Amino acid sequence: MKYKVLATLMFTLIILQSCSKDDIDNAANGINKIGNKQTTGSSANDILSATKFKSIVIELAYVEGFEPTANAVDNFKNFINSTSNKPEGISVIKKSIPSLGNAKYSIEEIADIEETNRTKYNNGEQIALWVFFTDGKSDKDSDETVVLGIAYRNTSFVVFEETIRSFSDSPFEPNRSLLEATVINHEFGHLLGLTNFGTDLQSPHEDPEHTRHCNVTSCLMYWEAVSPSGLNGIMNGNSPPQLDAQCIADLQANGGK
Repeated sequence: MKYKVLATLMFTLIILQSCSKDDIDNAANGINKIGNKQTTGSSANDILSATKFKSIVIELAYVEGFEPTANAVDNFKNFINSTSNKPEGISVIKKSIPSLGNAKYSIEEIADIEETNRTKYNNGEQIALWVFFTDGKSDKDSDETVVLGIAYRNTSFVVFEETIRSFSDSPFEPNRSLLEATVINHEFGHLLGLTNFGTDLQSPHEDPEHTRHCNVTSCLMYWEAVSPSGLNGIMNGNSPPQLDAQCIADLQANGGK
């Protein structure tokens, strides 16, 4: 059976945006989680520009045995460098966490895992990102659709690493590190406010049938970037799809490179 494989933007749920009493108490004690619990795309300018934050720290968490490849992580750092003005650099902190044993994960469960395990939050002139690579699958998977990643907060996204591995490194499938990099960069693109979700359009290129995605078929932010046809397109490549000129113009107008 053919699947439609998607790197998906999950429209943020109210439950994920709300601030708890613990968040307020933590802020009073010098740990401010509230700034990292906003809607997807709302921190695009903070990530892109050097106006408020001069550096980025990425807390890269993964279930034991599901660490992403070093090539995919390096590609991610290079992609950030190509889009964001961070004169004091980008750092990555890796951490493994034990599996919860779930065959499928809801986005609420993913947010709970972040709440339990995340340690890095915006601090001074450094903005913090949380990226989680999980075992198990998305509970949004169906007989026709498979979700590879979800951007669900302003500085948070999840990659369903087990699913990525099931669609890579076999005959007629792309290299795993290349597929990882494609999904990672696509989800990060949503944190940057693409497309028309926190970063304003400089030209009309949002796909009306698949909002928050670019209508240019070769663009990283095209909704079908990692569909079966998209997978075929990157199978023999050395790098993930790139942003098209219109998406780049959007980012540059919002403080990016």
